[in-house]
This record gives sequence, C-alpha cells and structure tokens, in this order.
Amino acid sequence: MRCRPSWICFFILAASLLTGCSPLRQAIQNRPCSLDSSQPYDTVHVNPALHNITLHWKNPETDEPFKTISNLVEWLENTSHSIVAVTNGGIFEPGLVPTGLYVENGHELQPLNLDDGYGNFYLKPNGVFFVRGDHFGIQEATQFGEVKTGVDFALQSGPLILHDNEIHPAFTPGSKNCRLRSGIGVSPNGHAILAISNGAVSFIDFATWFRDTAGMVDALYLDGAISTLYKREHPNISKEVYAGFLAVTRRKE
Repeated sequence: MRCRPSWICFFILAASLLTGCSPLRQAIQNRPCSLDSSQPYDTVHVNPALHNITLHWKNPETDEPFKTISNLVEWLENTSHSIVAVTNGGIFEPGLVPTGLYVENGHELQPLNLDDGYGNFYLKPNGVFFVRGDHFGIQEATQFGEVKTGVDFALQSGPLILHDNEIHPAFTPGSKNCRLRSGIGVSPNGHAILAISNGAVSFIDFATWFRDTAGMVDALYLDGAISTLYKREHPNISKEVYAGFLAVTRRKE
C-alpha cells in the first residue's frame, strides 16, 4: 500500500532516514555556529617517535566489528596496549562497512572509492590518511597510488579539508553550515593531531584552524555529529556504533 502524503508519512520517512548517515540527517543536525570559547577544540598531539596510530574495524578473535569505543578500549587493554586516545575512524555504510579505502595491518579490506555521490565523503577532493612505519601522511585520493606501497594502515574519508596548505576549494567564507566535526592533520615535521570541535563549526573555519592555529599542512575530515574522542586522562565512552576506529597508543620501549 502506498503512503498518502501526510505528516505521519513524513515522520516515518524521516525516522527511517535518520537511522543512517543520510543527507536529511546531516541537514537536521546542522546547528548555529558556536564553539566553546575556553576550549574550541579537544585535541591529541601524536609524535611518531613516541606513539603509534593504528586502525581497528573487526575483533581479530571474532571477525565481528568492534562497534563501540568501549569494546575496542577493552580489547586494547587486554592485549597490553597503552592507550592515549581513540576516535571513530571515518564515514561508513549500512552494515558497518567503511565507505572508502581501508587498510589494516598491511591488508586492504576495502578498496579505494573514487565514485561520485552526495555527502561529505564525495566532496572532491577527498583523501586518505595513512601510516607507513613511523611515518604519518595524508594524500589526495586519486593520487594515493603514488604512496601506497608498504602502507600499514590507511583510511579514506572526505572532504580533504586542507592539502599542501591550501583549503578545500568548495569551502565558502562565512558559511553557516555548522556542526560538530572531527578530523586528523599532519604537520611539516611529520607529527599528527586529532581534533574534535567543542561545538558547531563550518568546514572553512575547521580547515583554517588546522592550518593557522594547529600548524598543519594537510588535514582530513573524519566525521560529524556522531563523532567522539576518547582520551585516557578524560575518558568519554560514547554509546554510538561505528564501523572503525583510529587508536593512538604509546610505543613500547
């Protein structure tokens, strides 16, 4: 039976779309642009000489997605990792499958996605964050083939908000498209920074902060309203379900 136009039908449709990362969900989650004046961003600085960055999608013992930060934190602790921080790792599809390239421990589990589409992931150029040994990097997705040899971990997301010190060309000064945002940046000296906004911020202001305040030359958007950042000194366990995670741990001596 077809649903006649009515408020009941509208709310049924809206509820069904809000269960995933839909354009409607993104629009509804836009908020007035406002950041915490005392601490606009919560950050984690990552020094490759002291820290590892690893990606985690499925528990290797069960081959099932970790789903929650608490599940991954428990597994990391049980496997003798010294946790610094954990955040959700990028945009995903229904079924908890990464939307784009995903490499874990040198194994490509999801291929590079160069398709066109609607939503933040497809706002070209998008990019890939990668780890090779103790080197962190961010590369434009169409050029990732130039650097993929020997990569240990890689995560595709989008948009690529900052590349070679240039802000994404689609971002508009004065934009009112504001929401909670998370991302990762890489500095000229090879350090990385994880950041999540304490409040709602536009893409252009987020990219400008990465470049002008954090001193990054490349930065990749990870996710929006559902994002969270768990830090050991200020643990914040979200109940949100995710496809994958980015973990920062201390290097073993």
